[in-house]
Amino acid sequence: MKPPSRASLATLFTTCVLVLALVVASSALRALLDRPDPAPARATAPTEAGRHWVDTWTGMPQLTEPANLPPAPFTGEKSVLADTTLRQTVRITTGGHRIRLRFSNAYGDTPLPLTAVTVALPRGGQAGAGAITPGSLRRVTFGGRGAAAVPVGAQVVSDPLDFGLPAGSELTVTAYTAQGQPSLALTSHPGSRTTSYLLHGDHTGDEDLPGATPVDHWYLLSDVEVLSPGRTGAVAVVGDSLTDGRGSTTNGNDRWPDQFFDRLQTRAATSDIAVLNQAAGGNRVLNDGLGPNVLARLDRDVLSRSGVSWLILFEGVNDIGTADATPGAQRAVGDDLIAGYRQIVVRAHAQGIRVYGATLTPFGAAPSTTMRRGSGRRPGSGSTPGSALPATSTR
Repeated sequence: MKPPSRASLATLFTTCVLVLALVVASSALRALLDRPDPAPARATAPTEAGRHWVDTWTGMPQLTEPANLPPAPFTGEKSVLADTTLRQTVRITTGGHRIRLRFSNAYGDTPLPLTAVTVALPRGGQAGAGAITPGSLRRVTFGGRGAAAVPVGAQVVSDPLDFGLPAGSELTVTAYTAQGQPSLALTSHPGSRTTSYLLHGDHTGDEDLPGATPVDHWYLLSDVEVLSPGRTGAVAVVGDSLTDGRGSTTNGNDRWPDQFFDRLQTRAATSDIAVLNQAAGGNRVLNDGLGPNVLARLDRDVLSRSGVSWLILFEGVNDIGTADATPGAQRAVGDDLIAGYRQIVVRAHAQGIRVYGATLTPFGAAPSTTMRRGSGRRPGSGSTPGSALPATSTR
């Protein structure tokens, strides 16, 4: 019998990923619909008439690996994004009329200077569009100023901006860095499955960017928040490549969390729930992989996010896949995962967040790819090379 080809295996794997996505999305939707009572959004500082800030889009911050840095000439020997305009689009989940942005320098070892930032609606409302809708552009300020410097390891929150966004719409964010980051320790989310654009010079006010270089990564931007009614909450989805979008379509917004959001929108009882994708390919619960482990990043990516009321945890396959394939090692990693899950639940419950666990489906004999362990650590923290992960962990 002729063995299956590499192409047929790849097609089979992609099909399995999409089936898994539908299963997880359906299960999560049933869980939220069957909850005894709507979980109220966590108590936050009161704002306008009982409204509060809710994250409506997130991109898990990661240390950019060399292969995912902006291409030349936007990356030099000792700096990145110097004299560069970066235009990127993100999908809003819950809508509103007042927004603010967060930029992250979580993995930078130098301050990150933002010279100018604008928001707009992408032309045609499309993900990955390089042009914006005429007349939609607005300037973003930080403490009343047009520029800001993000300290090492920190983030900066913009001033609130009146800007209407319907649920499920796209937002264009354009940033210009005159100096750029004076090192190569850049914060990003490589697995964007969305096209961004790079162009030298300040083009934050331009409607189009002819000649810009396309890259399928997000850089610097970590959150978009919307001022929402008090009952509005967000569900944070923590996972690995299956949740980050492995097998999905670039600029298609068809990752399983996107499909989950689309289903929530069809029901009045869940149409005001924001869906936050806090996943990264190769991520693990117990040990660092591509990004810090879940136990280490839980506070940053879930507990401190605005308006999170629910957590869906769909992660652990990479912990299992990197353990030795012996009964003893697999029992040990299973016990450690259960203990880790319990820690996550306890910490989330302390913040009033309800937790749903997604079932890890069986896998075996998967092709493997080599990845660096510890790439989620801060620069210079002593990351160590190497273990093989199943294909479900790749970006």
